[in-house]
This record gives sequence, C-alpha cells and structure tokens, in this order.
Amino acid sequence: MAGLDASGLNAGYVGLLLEQYLENPEAVDPAWREIFERDDEAVLAALPGLERLVGGRRAGGNGAPAVETPPEPSPTPMTPVDGAGAPPATAPPDNELLAGVAAAMSLVKAYRMHGHLNARLDPLGSEPMGDPALDESRLQPPLTDELQARIPARLLRLSVPGKTLLEALPRLREVYTGTIAYEIEHISDHAERVWLRQAIESGRFRRPLEAGERRDLLRRLAQVEAFETYLRRAFIGQKQFSIEGLDVLVPMLDEAVELAADAGAHEVLIGIAHRGRLNVLTHVVGRSYSAILREFEGERSIDALIADPEGGTGDVKYHLAASETRATSAGEIQVTVAANPSHLEAVDPVVEGLARAEQTDRSSGAGIHDPTVALPILIHGDASFAGQGVVAETFNLHSLDGYATGGTLHVIANNQVGFTTDPAEGRSTRYSSDLAKGFDVPIVHVNADDPEAALAAIRLALAYREEFGHDVVVDLVGYRRFGHNEQDEASYTQPLQTDRIVQQPPVREAYARVLEQEGAVEPGAAEQMLEDTMAELRAAHDDLRTSFASPVPPAELPTRTDTGAAVATAVSGDRLLELGERLLTVPDGFEANSKLVRQLDRRRETLRDGGIDWGHAEALAFASLLEDGIPIRISGQDTERGTFSHRHAVLHDPRTGETYTPLQHLPTAAASFEIYNSPLSEYAALAFEHGYSIAAPDALVVWEAQFGDFVNGAQIVVDQFIVSGRSKWGQTSRLALLLPHGYEGNGPEHSSARLERFLQLAAQDNIRVVNCTTAAQFFHLLRRQALDATARPLIVMTPKGLLRLREATSSLDELANDSFQPVLDDATADHATARRLVLCSGKLYYDIVTHEQRALASDVAVARIEQLYPFPLDAVSSLVASYSALHEIVWAQEEPQNMGAWRSLRHRLEEAAGHAPSVSGVSYVGRTWRASTSEGYPTLHQYEQDRIVREALGSGAAT
Repeated sequence: MAGLDASGLNAGYVGLLLEQYLENPEAVDPAWREIFERDDEAVLAALPGLERLVGGRRAGGNGAPAVETPPEPSPTPMTPVDGAGAPPATAPPDNELLAGVAAAMSLVKAYRMHGHLNARLDPLGSEPMGDPALDESRLQPPLTDELQARIPARLLRLSVPGKTLLEALPRLREVYTGTIAYEIEHISDHAERVWLRQAIESGRFRRPLEAGERRDLLRRLAQVEAFETYLRRAFIGQKQFSIEGLDVLVPMLDEAVELAADAGAHEVLIGIAHRGRLNVLTHVVGRSYSAILREFEGERSIDALIADPEGGTGDVKYHLAASETRATSAGEIQVTVAANPSHLEAVDPVVEGLARAEQTDRSSGAGIHDPTVALPILIHGDASFAGQGVVAETFNLHSLDGYATGGTLHVIANNQVGFTTDPAEGRSTRYSSDLAKGFDVPIVHVNADDPEAALAAIRLALAYREEFGHDVVVDLVGYRRFGHNEQDEASYTQPLQTDRIVQQPPVREAYARVLEQEGAVEPGAAEQMLEDTMAELRAAHDDLRTSFASPVPPAELPTRTDTGAAVATAVSGDRLLELGERLLTVPDGFEANSKLVRQLDRRRETLRDGGIDWGHAEALAFASLLEDGIPIRISGQDTERGTFSHRHAVLHDPRTGETYTPLQHLPTAAASFEIYNSPLSEYAALAFEHGYSIAAPDALVVWEAQFGDFVNGAQIVVDQFIVSGRSKWGQTSRLALLLPHGYEGNGPEHSSARLERFLQLAAQDNIRVVNCTTAAQFFHLLRRQALDATARPLIVMTPKGLLRLREATSSLDELANDSFQPVLDDATADHATARRLVLCSGKLYYDIVTHEQRALASDVAVARIEQLYPFPLDAVSSLVASYSALHEIVWAQEEPQNMGAWRSLRHRLEEAAGHAPSVSGVSYVGRTWRASTSEGYPTLHQYEQDRIVREALGSGAAT
C-alpha cells in the first residue's frame, strides 16, 4: 500500500495490531500485514510513539535476535480532509484528531454490534433499551459536531454516504436503529461480515418501492386482512389462528418466492405451524378460497366433506399440506407447505429433508446435490424457536455434507408472547432468535408494521443465501391481535398488551395512511381493496353452499393391504457373484485397512460356500437394487461403519485418509447410493429422513439407530408423522428404520427398541414391523421394501449378536431362489408327534434352539414369526394346523410381559390357535411385568434368559 495516509490512524489500536504482528504475522488481518510490511515508515511517521516499541522489538526483546534499526523517518505531514493547505512538515501529530478517530471507531463498532438495542422494532411502541456506547457525547473525547467534521469517513470503513463522520453518522444511525436492525458481528467468517456490512450500510437491498409496487403491497395487505375478517365473522367460534399483527408475513413470502424463482429454483418448501397458516395456504401457495371455506364448513356439516371429491380431511384444517404451481416474473414455480402436527417446530427437519431430496439428482454415484433447485423456508414461533430443542438440532444440520440445503430462510413470526407465557418466562435470552448466533447465522430484526422494511429484510436474506449458501434468520416483530385462538381471551393473562393492541390500527390502515399522505394512492383506495376481497370471499362461500345441495359421495377405494408376496426379490447366483466381486474392488493406489481387508476378502469364500453374514447380505441387496435403478440413502449414527462394525460401506486409506465407497462406483448401477454418518441426534435426524423419503418415493431411504433403545428420542416423529401421516394426510413412504434390538446383558438402555410401542401404533395397514432372524431374510426384506408397489414405512428390529452368528448366516441359494417368509417353521420338528409349539421372534429363537435342553425336548417345535405387522394370520394358522398332535402353544419372548409383542399379538395368536382342536389357548413365557426393560447386571440377565428358555421348552428352571 504505497503512499499510505496515516494521518487518521488510532495509535493505541495500531500499537496493539503491531504487537500481534511482531509476535505472529499470521495473527493479523492481511490488509494490516501488508501495511506493516510495505509502509512501516509511514505508520511510524504518523505515530512516532510506536518507535520505542518497534525499536525494542528489533533490539532482540523477548528472546528475538537483534536486527539493525533503520534511521527514524521524518514525520509525515497531516493532511486536512479537504486536502487544502498542507501544514508544515514539522507539525506535531494532532492528538485530538487521533483520539477522535479512536472514539469514532468505537462508535461505528457499537452501532454495528449493538445498534439493534436502540432500534424501533416493536409495533406496539415499547421503548428500546438502548446502549450508552451509542451516545457519541459520552465517548472520550466526546464526538462534537466540530470533531466529527474533521474525521474522514473513509478511515472508518463505512459504506453509508458521507465524506466525514458528521455527514455519515445520521445515516449510520438510520441504518442500524430504525425499524430494521441487524446482528451480524458474531459471525466468525470475515468475508461474510464485510459483505453484510457493505450490503446493509449501502442500502442496496432497501431500495424504495416504485408506485405500482407500493399499491400492490397495499392490495396484498388488504387481502390478508379481509380473509381473516371474513372467516372470523362467518365462522364464529371456530379456530383460524389469525395472522393479524403479522400480516406482512404474506408479502414477505411473496417476495421470497419471486426471488427464489429468479435465482433458478423449481420449488419453495415451507414449514409453518398454525399461526397464519390458512392465510399462507391461500395467498402464498394458491389454494382457492372455496377450498379453505370447505374445511370450515366441514366442522359444521358432513355434507361439506362428502361433496369433496378428495374425500374430506383426516386432520384439522391448519395442519394440512398443500402444493400448487405459482406464476412469477421468472416463470412458474412449485410452492409447497408441508403437513405439520401441533408439535410446532417438529416440521423443521422434515422440510429440510424434503428440500434435500428435491435438490438431489439420484441417477448415479453418490448423487449430485444442487441447492439452487429448491428453497426451504421455516416459519417459527418466537416461544417455540427458543423453547423447542429440535430447532437447535435442525440448525446443526445446515452445514453438514449429508444434510445441507444451501441455506434456509428462517422467519420468526414474533407475537411477543407464547400462548399465555411472556418472553421473560419462556426464555433466558433477550431475543428469541439468540439461539441462531451459536451457528454463525446472521439475524435481521424488523418491525412488522413497516412493510417495506420487511421486504428489504427478505431481499438481504436471500442475497446472503445466494452468496454464501448459509442459513439466515429474519425476526419479524409483531403482535397477536386476538388470543392464542379465536376462542381465547388474551386479556386474562396479558391485559396491558391486549389493551395496547386494541388501540393499534391494522398495518393495512397505517400503510394506506402513509401512501395517501404521499399521494401514492387515492383516499379510500385501501378500504375499497378490503371490500373487493370481502366480496370475492362472499361469492366463493355462496357457490360452495350451493354445491352442498346434491352431493355425490366419492367412490370407495379398495385398500391394498399387502403386495409383498407378489414382489420378486430373488437375484440370480451369477449376478450376485459378480456384484460380490465388484464390492471388493478398490481403485489402484487405494489401500484399505489391512485387518479389514482380510475380513472382507473372506466374503468371496462365504458367497460361494455359504456363511453369508448380515452385513454381506445387506451390501448385496443394496448393490442389486442400484442395478435395478432404485436410489438408496442410508444414514444414522456411525452408519458408514455400523455401530457393531458389520457394514464397512466406506473404506478408509490409513496412509492418506481418503475414503472409497464401492457401492458408489458399481459400473452397472443405474441409481445413486448416499450414505452419511448423522449427528448425535434422533429427533431431527429421523425427521429429515422422513421428509426425504416423502419427496423421493422412488428411493429406499434407511435410518439406522445406534441402538434401538434411542429411537424414543424421536418419538414425536414416529407418532406424528411416520405412523399417522397416511391416515391424517394421505402421506406415506418406504422409509425403513433399522433398530438394533435384543437382550444380551448390556443393561436397560442397550436392549430394547421398544417393539411394543410400534405394535401399539400399528393399524389400518400403516406400517410394517419385522424381526427377522437370518441374513437371507434381511436380504429379501430390503429388496421387497424397495420394490413393493405399496409403499409403507418399515420398522426392523435388527440384531446385534446375530450379525456374526454362524447359525444366522445364509447361502447363495437362499438369496438366489427364496423370498421373504413372514413365518419360519421348525425344519427339525416331527409334525405328527410334536405336542408343544413354541412361537417366538428374533434372537430368542437361537437362545432356545442352541440351549442344552433343546435335544431333550423332542416333542417341542420352535417356529419363528418374522413379520409382526401386518400379522400373517393365515400363515400362522396353517402352521398350527400342520401339527396334528398339538396340545400346547407357547409364546416366548425375552422382553417383559408388559412390553414386546405379547400384548399386541395375543388375540391374533389365540385366533390362530383355534386351528388346533386340542389347544385351549396360548400361554406366555418371558420376563414378568417390569418398569425397566432389562436387568442391569449380566449375571442376572443370564439367569433370566436361561429361565425363559427352559420354561419355553417345558423343562423347568435350572436347579
């Protein structure tokens, strides 16, 4: 930087930087490093007080070798701002100006960091708390107008207009303390901070709207208000969760959709809870007024539902999904609102999964991710954003390779109250948005009663996303005009706020007043816009009522309960041998772990001679599906290797650290294979995969728990989405959950995937629950799940000890010629003489058949029920009927009696037992009723397992 003008430098600040530079040149900003290296003399000339510091350093201070000190340069004359009349070269430094520049630097920093504390963000008029650092008169020295006029703005690196601080400060104050405010200085990336400062201070995203744009904005606000007003008057007492107080959210989303389309997106995916959802469905997504009105009429008359060709609703109207094509200036774009339960933020990771699936080309390799294809938008509540942990889990996904969506637009619909809970009772932070700071996310606060500022916030947010591909938060500060819902009385708990809201005019009215004063619209135009929309709603409602006169019930659609038996899952032996060889091939120069190579090489032998284990069968199933053109995505904690070191889908070179995934390099594959280790989360991670599976119905999406016990960390996802989505929203998928399950003496938290909970939730053909016991069964199960025309979520109780158990391995012939069997008979039993039939599922089967007492129980048959839901009643009944001498049927399980499958299957088992004339019922063998899943001590576990097996075989407990 030749010719540095050092007249305005802050001596203390530069001294600190120089200290850091002399200690470690890499520790300072490159721009300052260049100054110190190229313009040392200019700096010292302007700041001669640093000469002693530099001299001491060069003389070998702190153990450094002494170097020759150059002669002291002549001071560089200080040049006035206007450049006129240079002072004599011998003039001393202007200490007042230097101190003023230092104070000005502090002031600018304060506005950038704390200006939001003085911003007018509350439409209800509460006073901002302010910050003393923003008062220029309290600085040392006080920044008087005279001193401000002497300080060049360029030294402060401002992007607001003005040559001096005196000219720039009013604009700086307007930028950072108006109706829009920013929190960006916590961001660790220097380039992002600089870009944001320049974007904010230059005002390039806060351009004035043209006259036509302002009228369009006013019309949109009138439509939003009229919609809520009509519903409230027409359906007294019904819940609509009005958007009023945050009306501008709809124009903000309009702007986001336009900008997304302009950036090349094909779809916008929105997650929103109940507040304002109906308005968004209508005005942003594009659902007709009559469609929304039908939902309200449906609460009053069954005629509204049976007249609906889609058969009505299985959930309340403010939970339903919608997707429509919307025209924009850049062309058509799909806008989708995801289905969401009342668990407010539960939809967040679901939307991220939906977006990731839309952004991914699943035709080959590891899949190609293009984040420009879809924009995810999450509308949060202020109380739920701070209060619900899934928000943090979702933010944690935003920069992970397997989960990133190129930046999510987060909008906090900030009512300044959570149901009846004030912010001081609901969070420990000043702002509800503060959580986002921990993820290096910029935050824009905006007053909901300044519509033009709100649109500017969206423009800035999406420009930042396009530039850096990161999440951004817009905190829309408004209020809730009515209670939590239309039946709620807010004045019981927030009387002062409610009184203030009553006096607050709608944003449409306030904005119309501004436009009328400026001559942008004629007086009364806003009222006419409101009435036009009300008339449109009345007409739609009248037409809807007329349609109820002669309803035509929709045709009853047959329910397809199961098509799995019709799916051909076998793969020819030659094809499997070829795939097996390719799975063991690595590129030249790549070396896998030598110990692992020996383990994998044994797969060649087992594929030919028998002994195919669980991990090997899974890899062959995946490889064959990829050849069939079925994309696969599998994720979970430690999934690349497998919790129990059985998968090893991703190989690591110990010399270079490089990785290689054979399934992503099959030359005959016609689809992609994605595999990712997930973060240590169940809730967001599973919800993400659920969303992905919904948007990718062609793919086999698999989520694997580290231990099945931990799936209860995602119970909300299981309950509210996976098992009930089809009934509530007509939404299903072929998502597969692999849940390691089995009692092996590892304590209550490493034994049970809570099988009983899934069976309790199983109804109306909503899911499939399986506990298979051989590698071949698992092979055929995976292929059936991917190829079955009837998509349903699959819950698999996967093994731990069985992964390498010799008895659980399979042969090539079983993969090449068999299919999945919901029931496995006892191949060693004599059907003519067996008097006791033991039915069981999962690992317990091997505990029974390998027990020392098994050889003594010649009149006992042990069969396995591999599919627990839908229950294979015909197959079990046929099995029972095939034993002609049967006198007793036992259900054996290792789970306690109040857990496991017993309580869900008992009535089905007894129905099947009716096919054995001499059997009066089904008896239970297993652990007694327990509050905890299993014992904590291995010795006690072994005792219980032995007791269960002996009782199942009819030999009694060991003495």
